[in-house]
Amino acid sequence: MFARVKKAVVPLAVLATGIGVVVLLNATKPEPEVAAEPPRAINVYTQLAELVTSQLAVETTGEVRATVRSELVAQVAGRVIQVSDEFVEGGRFAPGETLVTIEDTDYRAALNEAQARVAAAQVDLETALADADVAGKQLQGVANPSALALKKPQVTRARAALEAAKASLSLAETNLSRTRIALPYAGRLRSTAVDLGEFVGPGTVLASAFGTDRVEIRLPLTDGQLGALGVPIGFIAPPGQGLPVTLTATVAGSYHSWSGRVERLDAAIDQQTRVVYATAVVENPYDLSASRLSMPLAVGLFVEASVAGRVVSDAIRIPSAGLRAGDRVFVLSERGRLDIRDVDVIHSSASEVLLASGVAPGEAVITSAIRNPIPGMALEPISLETAVGGAGEVLAN
Repeated sequence: MFARVKKAVVPLAVLATGIGVVVLLNATKPEPEVAAEPPRAINVYTQLAELVTSQLAVETTGEVRATVRSELVAQVAGRVIQVSDEFVEGGRFAPGETLVTIEDTDYRAALNEAQARVAAAQVDLETALADADVAGKQLQGVANPSALALKKPQVTRARAALEAAKASLSLAETNLSRTRIALPYAGRLRSTAVDLGEFVGPGTVLASAFGTDRVEIRLPLTDGQLGALGVPIGFIAPPGQGLPVTLTATVAGSYHSWSGRVERLDAAIDQQTRVVYATAVVENPYDLSASRLSMPLAVGLFVEASVAGRVVSDAIRIPSAGLRAGDRVFVLSERGRLDIRDVDVIHSSASEVLLASGVAPGEAVITSAIRNPIPGMALEPISLETAVGGAGEVLAN
């Protein structure tokens, strides 16, 4: 029995000794050294802020429309016997050029009749005057002769008949002239509605036309853009003057530009859009010299406009990518840390922003995106050489 107990105790003693050794080794082992690495700096693109004197430019858009628009309307009845070669959609016409001719046979006959009535009335008046002269001589010795005896009412009636005949003659001449239909300005036809042989009456619309001496572009302006222009609501420029404006558009696959001027601003704010509309004008928009590539500024074209505004001095210019939401700017400090600034914006455009305060000239403005920006975080500016080299490596790979 003692041998059995001895056999059971010995393994337990060995196991306890092993556990004790393991616990002792764990308790006396050295702690590993932890390397404390600083957070890696984020690479960013920067651009230096500049102190400038600049003329503000307002960017907006609008549609070209004709200053003069009208419809060619018949004023007399008759059959169309002739139309101009330019009486087609897009046709050109000069001031007073006949576009449509209405048959004038009846109106020439009416003119002849009116001329005959004038001649007859003239004879009647001369006869009445002669009778009045004879009566006056015969009644020289009569005291207080009556007007009827002196033939004065007959003379008055003859004069009135002559005036009425002349008025009828004038109307007949006018109706005859209305058989040749023209417009008093140079322009283009937008559409036509009649052709040879058709009978038209007074009020029949023959065509739609617009003038080509000048065009207008209605440009919407926000409150900030109005401030950049430096002119009040209801502004009217002196004749021949105005705010310079450059209009651009892509037509037929090419980029074109035209020069004009803003002549006036509306006197009221649009109730639906809450903007003020400015009216820009361009003279002779259909001349071949209107643009550098001989492209006319066509009616109906949608254009982008850049209007020259007021001049500001001692402004801080930064790229537009440097302005963040809430009028904030990220600046790279001299210690390579992120500094978030609140700025006072004077004007902003698609390419640049002008500031009144918040950033000093020569400070590095961050233009690249930063995820979860925290003031004081470490940043590393990307130099131009690094950016170009990195792009080359990407292309090479």
